[in-house]
Amino acid sequence: MTTCPYNEEDDKLRDHCGVIGVYLSDHETNASRFTYYGLQSLQHRGQESTGIAVSDGEKVDHFKKLGLVAEAYNNEILLALKGHIAIGHVLYCSAGKATSENVQPFVSRSKLGTLAVAHNGSLVNAEPMKEFLEETGSTFTSSSDTEVIIKLIAKNYKKGLERALTDTIQLIRGSFALAVMTEKTLIGARDPNGIRPLCLGKLPNGWILASESCAIDAMGGELIRDIEPGEIVIINEDGVLSFNFGEKTARKTCIFEYVYFARPDSVIDGISVLEARIKMGQVLARESGVAADVVIGVPDSGLGAALGFSNASGIPYAMGLVKNKYIGRSFIAPTQEEREQLVFVKLNAIKHDVNGKRVVIIDDSIVRGTTCRRLIQILRKAGATEVHFRISSPPVKFPCYLGINTPVRAELISANYNSKEICEAVGADSLAFISMEGMIEALEGCTPYGTDLQKKGKLHPSKNKNDYTASYSGFCKGCFIGEYPMPMIGEIGKREGIQYD
Repeated sequence: MTTCPYNEEDDKLRDHCGVIGVYLSDHETNASRFTYYGLQSLQHRGQESTGIAVSDGEKVDHFKKLGLVAEAYNNEILLALKGHIAIGHVLYCSAGKATSENVQPFVSRSKLGTLAVAHNGSLVNAEPMKEFLEETGSTFTSSSDTEVIIKLIAKNYKKGLERALTDTIQLIRGSFALAVMTEKTLIGARDPNGIRPLCLGKLPNGWILASESCAIDAMGGELIRDIEPGEIVIINEDGVLSFNFGEKTARKTCIFEYVYFARPDSVIDGISVLEARIKMGQVLARESGVAADVVIGVPDSGLGAALGFSNASGIPYAMGLVKNKYIGRSFIAPTQEEREQLVFVKLNAIKHDVNGKRVVIIDDSIVRGTTCRRLIQILRKAGATEVHFRISSPPVKFPCYLGINTPVRAELISANYNSKEICEAVGADSLAFISMEGMIEALEGCTPYGTDLQKKGKLHPSKNKNDYTASYSGFCKGCFIGEYPMPMIGEIGKREGIQYD
């Protein structure tokens, strides 16, 4: 999508965006305040910028700003955004710098009407589509894929909204969860692989579209269901209309939603995120158990897996680490040394929990290795006699091109070193990752499609590598095994010897 800096003090993968859509049947009630509550709940999906577009049935207005949701809006702004239909967006960009030109939603006005689009995901054919549009007279003011999408819809708008959407979606390739708004209609759409999440919720007087169900909860709504891969949902005064825009659909939900991105209180494609993390921890304990006195998790996404590890191993669970929640992404240090030092500012050990003890510490992933090295130093300084690192996802060996901020492969520690070498580099007494088959087993254990999966859930080694793939391909695992749900277009496809299912 857009381009902005990878902040090395995080040493984490990041999702690009979160989207919200609200349609209220009471035309006198402003949807902007509901949207604001939803965006607050999705703040973890993007911290660089935010925006809301609203319609009162006749005209579309919008407000966009760099920064966090709480910093961008006040009561005066929300009161001025009048309308019973709204879409909202939070953005995390992947490299470069956040700019006002890239803030969403994007709005396009013409004599045929006004469109507003918010997008979570990444197009692998954005450049060819942009060239095509430029050849036919379009100009671009941003580096965002979303501008390509809105211009494609606008170009076909004379065919009618439904046809314009269908034609556009059949042209673009990649991952996308879309919230689209016209003067009188709210639309949601999800790519044919369902890589990025999108769900439908119900309010007493309307409907909600959201990247995660936690946003529906925050707005006082009820989760109805997930938008299916390849589905378009149109919401207007007649109710909710749903149809599929293509026959070739295959669920490939981004597996990192369950590992790290999503909030633990969300449910994505019928799977409780917290339950998935607990089960990953249980499998991890079975696969790589170790004699220890206490289990702790790295706040916040490692906590569920730590609970599962503790339950399965019988090793007591303790808090162990405290996170300083007031150090935001704006707290930037100028040098590499200072950036690494920020781990000590963000996290601190509880000496009572770890002093004189053998500690198992659980985290969701290792990207560059900076954070886990610093965490081990923190625990040893607090008196831990042994530190055993356990990771609730397999080694991240490949970049993602479908909506996740990932360093290039040369900067991924697991792409260049094996587990023993990483263990020595970070200073742990032992280190182990969950296996691919173990992670799939954990997810299958809490999926609503479990019965079918158990029938065909044989796991087999892939032909060319030591990793494993599942015969049930309901998850995108590209960052682990280098195989993606679709071919990469142009220059992207030339990198890393990319394969696709």
